[in-house]
Amino acid sequence: METMQNQTFDMERALYGSRSITLKDCAFDGPADGESALKESEDIRVSNCFFNLRYPFWHDNGLIIADSEMTELCRAALWYSTDIEITDTKLHGIKALRECGRVKMQGCDIISPEFGWSVQDMEMRDSKVQSEYFMMRSARLNFANVELKGKYSFQYIQDSVFEGCTFDTKDAFWHAKNVTVRNSVIKGEYLAWYCENVTFENCQIIGTQPLCYCKNLKLINCEMIDTDLSFEKSDVEATITTPVLSIKNPRSGHIYVPCVEEIIHDDPESKAEIVVQKQSCCA
Repeated sequence: METMQNQTFDMERALYGSRSITLKDCAFDGPADGESALKESEDIRVSNCFFNLRYPFWHDNGLIIADSEMTELCRAALWYSTDIEITDTKLHGIKALRECGRVKMQGCDIISPEFGWSVQDMEMRDSKVQSEYFMMRSARLNFANVELKGKYSFQYIQDSVFEGCTFDTKDAFWHAKNVTVRNSVIKGEYLAWYCENVTFENCQIIGTQPLCYCKNLKLINCEMIDTDLSFEKSDVEATITTPVLSIKNPRSGHIYVPCVEEIIHDDPESKAEIVVQKQSCCA
């Protein structure tokens, strides 16, 4: 494997079609402002490199990126690529990952609107994210200890598992299918509308109007804080461990709750059983 060290590349397609190279302490930056530095490449290892130009990793196979930085100017850094490992790296450009497969990320700092669209088979560990429309239309995600701040996250995702995460993001998990979230905090508005086969286990759910129009929704030993107008038109089986502000017209199933300030039953199709353990939330 060829090693390139302490070099600067700024030409268009500077290393196009490269095979089996290691890049150490290199910079992709400069007055030529070239794009697509490593397009159509394979078996590339990157360590402690700086990326300040657009589209460096398109149509690549076999990428290992460590201890590197992709700046705000490094737009759309990874597209149409497979077998990717990224560790301890900053990804700060818009649309940093799209249409990729078999991705592993750990210890990363991500600031990237529209990150992770249409990604398949992705693991993310011990990372922090700021993003809008995060991971839209992706599948087979496995996240652990990920901290997210954003909007409109995980829309249309499928077949995914999240463990020990903290998500501060509204409109999360809309139209999600076959998803499990465990031991996590989800804060925001309008959580998981129109989802199907989604389970929250030992989670803390915070914010207005969560979990409406859901099919086969499950909550197992979850806390709900500041949650009003919950479960509207949802098919739900839920065990809740904290008081709920209001529950509105759940369609079917059972909801077990210690107390609820208001139950709204003004829809004849609302047939779920709500089992309240206390007569008053003040008791």
